[in-house]
Amino acid sequence: MVKIGNIELGDFPLLLAPMEDVSDPPFRALCKEFGADLMFTEFISSEGLIRDAAKSIKKLDVFEQERPIGIQIFGAEINPMIKAAEIADAAKPDLIDINYGCPVKKVTCKGAGAGILLDIPKMVEMTAAIVKCTNLPVTVKTRLGWDEKTKYVVEVAERLQDVGIKAISIHGRTRKQMYKGEADWTLIGQVKNNPRMKIPVFGNGDVSSPEIAKEKKERYGVDGVMIGRASIGYPWIFNEIKHYVKTGQHLPMPTLKDRIIACRSHLERSIDWKGERLGILEMRRHYKNYFKGIPNSKEMRLELQTEDSLERLQSLLDIYLTNPSPIKSV
Repeated sequence: MVKIGNIELGDFPLLLAPMEDVSDPPFRALCKEFGADLMFTEFISSEGLIRDAAKSIKKLDVFEQERPIGIQIFGAEINPMIKAAEIADAAKPDLIDINYGCPVKKVTCKGAGAGILLDIPKMVEMTAAIVKCTNLPVTVKTRLGWDEKTKYVVEVAERLQDVGIKAISIHGRTRKQMYKGEADWTLIGQVKNNPRMKIPVFGNGDVSSPEIAKEKKERYGVDGVMIGRASIGYPWIFNEIKHYVKTGQHLPMPTLKDRIIACRSHLERSIDWKGERLGILEMRRHYKNYFKGIPNSKEMRLELQTEDSLERLQSLLDIYLTNPSPIKSV
C-alpha cells in the first residue's frame, strides 16, 4: 500500500498531473470517475494568492468527490510561498504540492518552477519552511535538473526528504528540454532505488499507454506514475492502465457513444463551474482529443470548436449520440 502521510492510495497509484488550463474541477471529476487515485489543482501563483487575485483564488476550489487532492503552489520567494501555503491549507485540501518543475520562461525567469533548480540550497530552504508552516503532507513535483550538466535529482530528492516532504514526483526531462525529446526514466529509477529514500517516488513523462505504465513499474520500481498529456480528452487511460497492470489484458476502447457522453458531461461541468461563456470557450481545447482516432470525425470537431451557442452544442452532441451518421469524411 502506497501512502502519503496517512493518505492511502493503493498498490500502484495513478496521479493526474497538474496542468495549467486543463486539470480544473470539471476535468478532475471525470478523471476521478475513470480511475485517477490522486489529483492536483492547476498550479497557483503564490503572488496571486497573496494579492487575492480572482483567477488564483478560484483555483483553490476543491470538492469532496475529488479527494484525495492536492493544491499545487509555485513561487520564487520563501515568505510569499509560506503565506501561499497557509492560504492553501485553509482551503482544506488533503496535501500541498510545490511546483519545482514548470519550464515556462515567464515562470523560470523569476526563479520559480524549474527556475529554482539553479539554486538548490534555496529550493531546500523553501521546502523546509513550507513543511513547517502546515500540518498537511507536503509533496514536490520537479525535473531531473536544469540541463544535462545539472541533473542532481538523486541528491535533491534525498535533501527534500530530509526536510520533511512525504512524496516526490519526477518528470524525466530537464528544464532545457521543455517537453521535447524522450523522457529519461533512468534517474527516476535511481531515486526510487536509493536505499536512503523512504517516501513514495512517482514517475512522470511519456506515459501514454497501459504497456508503458507497466514497463515503467517493472523496470524502475516506481511507486506509481503521474499522467499528464495522455489524459487530455481521454480520462479512460487511468482505468485502462489499472486493468492492464493487474491482468495483462486490455479493456475495450471507449466507443463513440462513450466519448460523446463523457464530452457532454465535461461541457456541462465546465459551464457549471466557470459560467456559460468561459465554459464554452475553454472546452474547445478538449474536443480534438475526445474524438482523436475516430474515423471521419474532423467535421464534427470543427463544428464543436467554433460553436458559441450552448443550445446548439448540446443539440450537436445529442445528434451525434443518437445518430453518428452526420460525421462525414472531409
